[in-house]
This record gives sequence, structure tokens and C-alpha cells, in this order.
Amino acid sequence: MNRVFYGLLYAFSLLPLRILYGISWLIYVLLHYLIGYRRKVISTNLKNSFPEKSESEIKSIQKKFYKNFADYLVETLKSFSISQEELDRRHTYSNLEIFRDCEVAQKDVILMAGHVFNWEWFVGLAPNLLTEKTVAVYHKVKNNFWNDRINEIRGKFGTIPLDMKKIPRYMMNTPNNGEHAYLFVADQSPKKSAIHYDLEFLNQNTPVFVGFDKIAIKKEMAVIFCKMVKVKQGHYHTTFERILPDGENYEPMEIVHKFFKNLEETIHENPDNWLWSHKRWKYKKGTDY
Repeated sequence: MNRVFYGLLYAFSLLPLRILYGISWLIYVLLHYLIGYRRKVISTNLKNSFPEKSESEIKSIQKKFYKNFADYLVETLKSFSISQEELDRRHTYSNLEIFRDCEVAQKDVILMAGHVFNWEWFVGLAPNLLTEKTVAVYHKVKNNFWNDRINEIRGKFGTIPLDMKKIPRYMMNTPNNGEHAYLFVADQSPKKSAIHYDLEFLNQNTPVFVGFDKIAIKKEMAVIFCKMVKVKQGHYHTTFERILPDGENYEPMEIVHKFFKNLEETIHENPDNWLWSHKRWKYKKGTDY
């Protein structure tokens, strides 16, 4: 059954994006007007994050979010069969020279990204970087068939997908020589049992993942923020920005705080372009952890 469904999805992915965006509009109407997909979660997240905004402003952001989310769904489907050439036309990059600087300094790179649309199109990142190997860190899908298919998509342009549980050992055992870049989509919500740190993010106390910062400090790696912007439908641009320590070296948790500060600024610039449907703040300090 999984193979049949995958075959159908792959067949749909072969359709031109102009047709898939027509399907995207239907998905938008379905999710926003008919189903009301996670409407309460989205509305609550927006109101808590932007208490200064009016009801009409919140509704406007929510409506645009549904449009972007529908585009994200068909674009992710298109990832099954999209070519590197088409990805390079639709997802462009700037400030790539900082990777050459890191290589000269013999510093491996940690790339920090958020769930800004469309992060899935980082699948075409590896050929654009100046590093020898690009590793994408992911959470394993429980279904082995779909986990393998998703990793095939992530890896078809040269990126190495690696389970988050395996990444610490891999990074610690790999020479820090400027030949590796590790991509983390780092704004996910930890499980209750995995919460070890929280901070203020989007006007709310927020549990966050940590650990990548300890490895970066221990191995003296470079840290780069991936600022993604949706230019127009089907076109994205990512600017790479170096996250530097205030002093000579990073202090504990400094990287974590600076990443979320950069991400918050990016969200404020384009608030409809972040994944608001995620239950990001379901655990409360003092109650759940």
C-alpha cells in the first residue's frame, strides 16, 4: 500500500509547478475555509506572538499563512522529482563566500535554519556550497518505508541525511577541517522529557533544543544563520549570515540565543511565512517541565 501511494505521489510530482499551484489554491480553500485546519492553534500562536497587532491584522496574517502552507505542500511534493537546475532557478543564495572563509580557516560549519517556507527546498543546497560534504540533520520517521523515501529525496543532490540521534557522535568523530557543513532546522519543540533549556521567543517562554551549541564551542566551529525569504510564489532566497560571539569565544547558550533572535527578526519581517500550525508552546514552564 505504501508503494502504491508513493507511486501516485511521484506521478503527481511530475506535473508542472504551474498546475501544482492550481492545486495549491484548492488546498488553500479547503484548509482555510472548509476544514479550518488547526485554526485555533494558528490564531492563538499569532495572538500570543504579536499582542500589539489588531484582530484584523492577525486574520490577514493567518490567511496568508494558509496560502503559503498550501504552496509548501505542493512544493514538497514537487521535491520528489524536481531537478537541480529547476531548484537553482527557484531557490537562490547570497553571501556564499563566507563558506570559503570558513574553509580557509579550517572550520566546519553549523547551518541554523528555522521552519520558514520553504525549508524543504534546502534539498538542493549541497551543490551550491563550497564545502566537500553537506549533512542534513533530521528526526527519523517511524515508518521505515517513508523514512527511506524521504531520505532519498533529501540525499539525491548530494546532501547526506543523518538521524539526529547519531549526529553528536558523527560530528565529534569527524575532523574539524572546513570540509563539512551541518544543516539544523533548529526551532522544533523538544519532547517534554527532552527539555533542558528555555528562553524568551516571540513574546513567550519557549523550550528549545540545545546540544549543537556545545559541539560548536568544543570543536570551535563556525555558525551560520540561514535567512530564507519568499520572494514570490515558487521562488525563495536564502542569505547566509555569520553568527559571531560577542567575545573571543562563544559563551554557553550564546549560539542558541542568537539563533532565535535572528529567527524572530526574520519572522517579524514576514510573519505569514513561518509554520504557525505547529503546537510550539504546548508545554508550560512550572507545569509540564
